[in-house]
Amino acid sequence: MQAVILVGGEGTRLRPLTYSVPKQMLPIVGTAMLERVLDNLSRHGVTSAVLSLGYLPDRFIAAYPDFVIGGMPVSYAVEPEPLDTAGAIRFAALHGGVDSTFIVVNGDVLTDLDVTALVNFHRERGAQGTIALHPVQDPSRFGVVSSDDNGRVLAFVEKPPREQAPSNNINAGTYVLEASVIEEIEPDVRVSVERVTFPKMVSAGSLYALTDSSYWLDTGTPDAYLQAHVDILANRRPIQLSPARRDGSWVHSSASVDDSATLVCATIDRDCVVSATAHIESSILLPGSYVGPAARVISSIVGAGARIESGATLEAMCVIGNNEVVISGSRHNGARIGGAT
Repeated sequence: MQAVILVGGEGTRLRPLTYSVPKQMLPIVGTAMLERVLDNLSRHGVTSAVLSLGYLPDRFIAAYPDFVIGGMPVSYAVEPEPLDTAGAIRFAALHGGVDSTFIVVNGDVLTDLDVTALVNFHRERGAQGTIALHPVQDPSRFGVVSSDDNGRVLAFVEKPPREQAPSNNINAGTYVLEASVIEEIEPDVRVSVERVTFPKMVSAGSLYALTDSSYWLDTGTPDAYLQAHVDILANRRPIQLSPARRDGSWVHSSASVDDSATLVCATIDRDCVVSATAHIESSILLPGSYVGPAARVISSIVGAGARIESGATLEAMCVIGNNEVVISGSRHNGARIGGAT
């Protein structure tokens, strides 16, 4: 079975990390987010994928020039201009020669969804399209779905006010679609699958949905991106790591951590340096970053190649851009440091 992976977004909420790196290429405990997404799909019979590229497409192609990502064969469909979600699905599916049932996923959603069960449900219902749903407390930031007892979708409402949401089951960003859906998407224009394609399918009675309460996380914000790491380190999302977790933190084998440094629920990626008496807590150091003596990094993200000089303090969700320098002794609370380069 083929999959279309939507990875065209600019990741604006994760800036400055995403000025030069697509968010789906940011690592999740040492492994690119995109690879973790494809890993779950491969466990459920997906054998190849088409990446729908829009933002910084050359970064994907340069990182995976052999057209294999995490062991899965891929092809690259680079949009000539933004086509929105349905337009991107159509463009990528045609590029990849999709001619039968296929999977669509958002490349910035981490989930342990049982895709096999979703496909089986889709086929049992004779559906044209099936949406994976996930229950949340506040559905106002998502597409909200209500369905009947058989799973047929009755309403699809994009980002309703919380008090007007027809249910708390949201569009979880994984779809099973028949190839016939591609033919119904208008070509060469911007078309939203959530606002145009799915509502049309609801009217035709051909859209179904299945609720799944397995692990699910939209990583589009710094808080959520950090949460993805914390969940793995706390074993809320069991994932085999190499090297293994140590005392609730993860340190890449190429990183250097001084014996007097303190790590608490920390992710220290490749080629990082953590100096004497530094304190890293509930934070991520991306590849090649440096934390100086007696510096403190708490609930923050340090970009690749960035330097946190001696005695500096980051806390309350600071996000430091790639190759930025935080000067010695400075203190930052909730800051975002760095711009486009």
